[in-house]
Amino acid sequence: MEVYQIDAIGLVCPLPVLRFKKRTQGLPSGTQVEFLADDPSGRRDLQVLCELTGHRVEWVREEDAGVLRYRICLA
Repeated sequence: MEVYQIDAIGLVCPLPVLRFKKRTQGLPSGTQVEFLADDPSGRRDLQVLCELTGHRVEWVREEDAGVLRYRICLA
């Protein structure tokens, strides 16, 4: 299965979540999305967005330089 990637590194709140919303709009349910961001407040914002939309955060990994890599399954 192909994973859709969204890079929001270097963007600050609320831009990472807005980019996620824009880029995932219209993608089919079940699509796997890998989302990269380094804004510390973005983790909570993305969690809230997923709770509101029904998307499922499958895992979060911290990488070098404070980058967080999220795997999200779209609802």
